[in-house]
Amino acid sequence: MDAADLYTLVDEEGNEKLFEMVDMMEENGQVYFALIPHIENPEELLEGEVELVVLCAKNDEDGNEILVPIESDEEYERIADLFIERLDADDEDDDDNE
Repeated sequence: MDAADLYTLVDEEGNEKLFEMVDMMEENGQVYFALIPHIENPEELLEGEVELVVLCAKNDEDGNEILVPIESDEEYERIADLFIERLDADDEDDDDNE
């Protein structure tokens, strides 16, 4: 895993958690990221459901790109569905290549 694909996110309580980017896309001029919690042992991914976090890229007051929650529930659902479709298609392609 490339360190550039890892992101530290801070929750509402100030707790830091490491995530890895699994996909990125641009939709209507906005860049979105799909992340999952970073797990050291890949076999743990097979043991349960994986939390998918969808964020959008914005620029802060200094012009630095930051990842922020999607404010609109409708937009969040639409983008999350697109990511899930893309990830499912990738899984099907992987299965076909085995």
